[in-house]
Amino acid sequence: MKDTDRILLAHGGGGEMTARLVEEVILKGLGDACVGSLDDSVVLELAAAPGSGAKGRTAPTKATAQRIAFTTDSFVVKPLFFPGGDVGRLAVCGTVNDLSMRGARPIALSLAFIIEEGLEVSVLRRVVESVAEAAHEAGVTIATGDTKVVERGSADGLFVNTAGVGIVPDGVEVSLGNARPGDEVIISGPIGNHAIAVLAQREGLAFETVVKSDAAPLNRQAGALVARLGANLHVMNDPTRSGLAMSLNTISCASNVAVEIDETAVPVDSAVAFAAEMLGLDVFTLANEGKLVAFVAEGTAKEAVSVLAAQGAHPAVIGRAKEGRGVSLVTTGGGRRILEAPYGEEAPRIC
Repeated sequence: MKDTDRILLAHGGGGEMTARLVEEVILKGLGDACVGSLDDSVVLELAAAPGSGAKGRTAPTKATAQRIAFTTDSFVVKPLFFPGGDVGRLAVCGTVNDLSMRGARPIALSLAFIIEEGLEVSVLRRVVESVAEAAHEAGVTIATGDTKVVERGSADGLFVNTAGVGIVPDGVEVSLGNARPGDEVIISGPIGNHAIAVLAQREGLAFETVVKSDAAPLNRQAGALVARLGANLHVMNDPTRSGLAMSLNTISCASNVAVEIDETAVPVDSAVAFAAEMLGLDVFTLANEGKLVAFVAEGTAKEAVSVLAAQGAHPAVIGRAKEGRGVSLVTTGGGRRILEAPYGEEAPRIC
């Protein structure tokens, strides 16, 4: 990027323009001050104090390290309320899910509001109540927070920022860079619902079937996979901004593997497919807020599907990792096309 370039809305879409902004401006500017990975959360190792242990113990004990996952996120969705969710539920679920995708057990979140002057107190109260409901559902606490008010016209109503911490169990190594040739690829349910729900509400579109956002905490699904599959669970990722296409391309690049997906195996609700076709959108690039992609060791996909189904999901095995790079899609007609990461964003302000 040149210094004379300006930030575009598409830079926030989660696609190639976002990646370029992060790599060329933010990471380059931070230099060695940045030590984190490009996963949605970073795993940090904290050394325990020597001698810590049971009450009354006097003999020194060996220090043990505790690993935690840490993440932060901001939510600028427009409109604030949509079928199946709102900005408050989205903030809790999004942060919980980013922690869960590293195999962590989320325990606490921060909550910060940037409020535009003139926002109705009833709107804020409704969002706060939704935050509390989602936090109870996910089993996390809101540990700290902040509130700022800015001038009218400066924040489009309400922006929400969250951060979260979680405990990573011993031996769990789940990361975008851990996929291996032969891995089987699983999606936990139908894709594209969140983006269509938000777009329909924003644009005043009505469909025969109301499409609801899939915004939901994934920590129980992810935790069940960690507990059952152990080292056979290599990657988890929630395909949010720019959808499944961006998620798979990110994993392919980070793990240096090729990914082949069977289009007929990818679940899509009929109302979402209809809406995407009507709006000229590719369902593979539409945001999700309650689905996870998992790469599991060859031969363990059936077990993973069973685990997710027991948690109320509707999973499907959709492909396989191979030697090489990039993502290809075997189409419904038997052909093959490259499934590229989107450059900008088809639907801005989705999360």
